[in-house]
Amino acid sequence: MFLDPIASTFRESALLVGLCDRNPVRLSYHARRLSAEHGLEDIPVFGAEDFDRMLVEQAPDVVIVCTVDASHDEYIIRALEAGCDVITEKPLTTDAAKCGRILEAVSRTGGTVRVAFNMRWMPGASVVKRLIADGTVGAVKSVVLEYTLDTKHGADYFRRWHSEKSQSGGLLVHKSTHHFDLVNWWMDAIPETVFAFGDLAFYGRANAVSRGQDALATYERYTGRAPESDPFRIDLGEDPKLKSLYLDAEKSDGYIRDRNVFREGIDIEDSLGVVVRYRNGALLTYSLTAFCPSEGFRATINGDRGRIEYVTHFKSHIIRGGAADGSVIEHNEKKPSQRITVHPLFENPYEVEIPILAGSHGGGDPLLQRQMFAADRPKDDIHRDAGHEQGAASAAIGFAANQSIASGLAVRVDDLIALQPGASRLSELV
Repeated sequence: MFLDPIASTFRESALLVGLCDRNPVRLSYHARRLSAEHGLEDIPVFGAEDFDRMLVEQAPDVVIVCTVDASHDEYIIRALEAGCDVITEKPLTTDAAKCGRILEAVSRTGGTVRVAFNMRWMPGASVVKRLIADGTVGAVKSVVLEYTLDTKHGADYFRRWHSEKSQSGGLLVHKSTHHFDLVNWWMDAIPETVFAFGDLAFYGRANAVSRGQDALATYERYTGRAPESDPFRIDLGEDPKLKSLYLDAEKSDGYIRDRNVFREGIDIEDSLGVVVRYRNGALLTYSLTAFCPSEGFRATINGDRGRIEYVTHFKSHIIRGGAADGSVIEHNEKKPSQRITVHPLFENPYEVEIPILAGSHGGGDPLLQRQMFAADRPKDDIHRDAGHEQGAASAAIGFAANQSIASGLAVRVDDLIALQPGASRLSELV
């Protein structure tokens, strides 16, 4: 997402001056790859213990933070204190206390923090933003957003560090911050009160046993242990990239990338429902399910002059019993379909064209990369570039939702994070 555009497309306007990682095997892998694929020789590499030394010796203008979510705050703050600006992967951080420390550091140092919300840059999402901004459906009163993760993508969160809430904040922070940010941005509104329910309803050992699928929970990890008939199997040794980045790197930090999704110890939810009230009185009704047969989302935006429906669907083609031994054959290609329909009050509905662009996330990633690294950054008239306060506003819904699940009570966002009291528009949080 970041290394290759800097090393290739934008090498005339951006310069990679150092790599830092806690795992020396991964560091070496990327240094070799950048040399072989892009001709970048002798890029300085630093272990996590040498992060501050890297900042002094390399004097970067910008530090890009792509660590485990729970450590974002540490590296963001240290970079700001060294006089650097920051680009961070979403979410901004994983809990309200860490978020408060980031906001304080930005205020104290005068540095900038940008959050890489690539869903804002998806062509369809941008079309919806323009429709709302143009008053196509009037003042937005409510949004309903349902997001489904299939059993390829969704299951992967339960193999990795994401399955530990202390590391990821759970899916309501790690994953849903994308979706909460979209709604905040579309409505240009600031969240006020959150209520949520959530359960681990499908993954985890107890759920497999209750369905009579004990055999799926008999091994702690998949590589070298799971039969090919296990539909959740992943073998790190079969993919050269996964082998280099994870299997070969285990000895350095003990990180296991392919843990069984039906093991004990998973403490995040896979089935979630959230209601959010905004300062302007608008409502969001949101659901996330991480074990569906297909992937996509349906967003419905209801205004006082009409309704917008934005549907994106990705279908994984799975053939069961396709091999001679009866094992599952899964075709990894996902065929997307999407549409935007406007339903004006008292008029006929009509569809709105969505531009087709090359690149991942529907062409959104290349647009975001250009905004980050190009010398001739295009004018962003719909304000897709997100700062630290907007990152905090989306993550705060996840923080509040997690607290609501734990307590059974509605949670006021202002009780967790001070998002400029009195401001009613997200665009005021700059």
